[in-house]
Amino acid sequence: MFRYVLGRLVTETVRNPRHVNISPSGQRLSPFLSLRSFSDVKDGAQQPFDSSLLEFLVCPLSKKPLRYEPETNELINEELGIAYPIVDGIPNMIPQEARLLKTDAPTSPSAEPDK
Repeated sequence: MFRYVLGRLVTETVRNPRHVNISPSGQRLSPFLSLRSFSDVKDGAQQPFDSSLLEFLVCPLSKKPLRYEPETNELINEELGIAYPIVDGIPNMIPQEARLLKTDAPTSPSAEPDK
């Protein structure tokens, strides 16, 4: 039965695309293509971060609230010393993608001068 349903789904969507848009020039576009052209995208433009999300977002590692830093466009976890980047207005909350903040490294005992 699963094969039958899957086969019908594939053949119907291939034969009869229901949401085919016609561009202003009269050409048909694939249902998977957007009407927005790549010339509309500005290279350096960043979408703004919606700061109302801060009441819902927490660090996935420590479950503590985050602070928004507009200069670097990042969400900061002060406790762990990490910053999550915001890409196109969307926070990237993957811990492997987080940046470590620079902290004062403790001096080692061997680096201290002899008394």
